[in-house]
Amino acid sequence: MSVWLLRIAWASLPITAGPAAADALDGWSTGPQIVAAVLLWSAWGVVLTGVLTPRPVALTAVRVAAPGFFVLAVVAAIFGDAAGVTAVAAIVVTGAAVVLAVTPGVAMAAANGVAYGDERRFPLKTPRVLLLGPLPPAPLLVGAGIAAGPLLVAADRPVVGALALVVGIPVAALMVRALHGLSRRWVVLVPAGLVVVDPLTLPDPVLFLREHIASLRAADPSERVHAGVVDLRLGALADSLALTLGRETEFLATRRGVRGSVPATTTELRFAAVRSGELLAEAAQRRIPVPTA
Repeated sequence: MSVWLLRIAWASLPITAGPAAADALDGWSTGPQIVAAVLLWSAWGVVLTGVLTPRPVALTAVRVAAPGFFVLAVVAAIFGDAAGVTAVAAIVVTGAAVVLAVTPGVAMAAANGVAYGDERRFPLKTPRVLLLGPLPPAPLLVGAGIAAGPLLVAADRPVVGALALVVGIPVAALMVRALHGLSRRWVVLVPAGLVVVDPLTLPDPVLFLREHIASLRAADPSERVHAGVVDLRLGALADSLALTLGRETEFLATRRGVRGSVPATTTELRFAAVRSGELLAEAAQRRIPVPTA
C-alpha cells in the first residue's frame, strides 16, 4: 500500500506542488529560471521512474529528492507569492512523500526488486546515531551540491558557479554514496540459509548455512549483550533479532576505531530488521529453527 501511495503522491507533484514552484520562480531572471525548472523536472522524472520500478537505487533517489522537494515547498510558502491553498498543497504532498519514502513497505519493495530466485530480502533498520546526526541534512547537501553551480553560472556568476561545482559535486557524490549504502543493508533468506548484507559492518556478505543455525529469535532490546556476541545493530534496537549458531563461525567485520576489517568469531549475532515478525515467520517456513513463544 505504501508503495502505491508514494507513486500517487510523486506522480501528482506537477499538479499539487507545481503551481507553488512556478510562483516561486516567477520573479527569477530567465537563465536561472530555466535551469531550476530543468533540475526540478529532471529530479521528478528520475524518481517517478524509480518508484514505478522499485530498486535500491530508486530508494536512494526518492530519499534524496523527497526531503529536498519538501524543503523547497516550505521555502516557497514562506518567501514566495503562492496562494495559501497552493502553498499548503505543496507542503502536504511533498511531506507525505518524505514520510512514505522511509516506510518499511517501500524499503521492502526496493530490496526485493533485485532479489534472485527463491530469496526474500528484509532491510536492516537504520542506525539511530545516523537518524539523530548526519542523515537528515544529507539529502539537502546533495541538492545544494548539484544545483548551486548551474544556478550561479546561469545567473552570470561563472567564477563562483565554477567553484560551487568543484566543491558541490564531490560533496553530493559522497552523500549519495553514503545514502545508497543504507539502501543496500539486508537480511536475505535464501534456500541455503540466511545471508547478512551490511556495508556498514561487514566488508562482504556473510552466509550462515541453515544446518549451522541453532535458532533465530526476537531479542529484547533491553537484553544485555554479553561478550562474544557480534552486534551489528549500530544502536537500532527496535525489531532486534538474535541469530544463534551451532558452532563458532568466523567472518570479517568492521570495528569502530579500527581501519579496515578484522576477523570476528562468534556463536551469536544481533541485528535489527524491518518487519522482524514477518522475517521470523518466513524463516520458520524455510526450516530455520525459530523458537515459539
